[in-house]
Amino acid sequence: MKLTDEKIEDYCRAHTTPLPEIFGRLRDATFKEAHAPQMQVGLLEGRFLGLLVALTNAKRVLEFGTFTGFSALAMAEKLPADGKLITCDIDEKVTAIAKKFWNESPHGKKIELRLGPGTETVDSLNDTFDLVFIDADKANYINYWDKSLPKVRSGGLIVVDNVLWSGAVLNPQEKSDHAIVSFNEHARKDPRVEIVMLPVRDGVLVARKL
Repeated sequence: MKLTDEKIEDYCRAHTTPLPEIFGRLRDATFKEAHAPQMQVGLLEGRFLGLLVALTNAKRVLEFGTFTGFSALAMAEKLPADGKLITCDIDEKVTAIAKKFWNESPHGKKIELRLGPGTETVDSLNDTFDLVFIDADKANYINYWDKSLPKVRSGGLIVVDNVLWSGAVLNPQEKSDHAIVSFNEHARKDPRVEIVMLPVRDGVLVARKL
């Protein structure tokens, strides 16, 4: 199910500040080398994430789901020189693509990849984060949320991708559909945050910790 008319998305992209050329090459490499390349964050969401980092003056960011590193690089670009982004994934193959492009960017040095289950990685961290981005396996969305939220500063953000799941949230059938529906209800009822759900790409939920 296409959530937004392609012509509308094209119009939005045409009226969004372009990303540096390295992102175009990263996109091309992802579609050439990675399985399910459509999972990659594109221009609209990449710019959106970067703006959130800039608007919150974030210095510490945590990401669940690295894939080929587009979102991590888009956020790292907006971090200050002493900022840091920790990104979690379990796939060495796709994250090798990410590392290749991070190494070409002056902002790549701000990114630290942690290979291993994200739930274990977050348990090992004693950091306080300004922003958390969740874009990994849907079955663990609630776990990622509950484990990371206590580590987010007051006024910080948790941003969650794929919360509309191609519209399947309206009539869930598959396990992944039900996982997203359960997560959305969990976030909606969480008294620790205020949230807004936006129809950006496949749905983005933005939560501010109270």
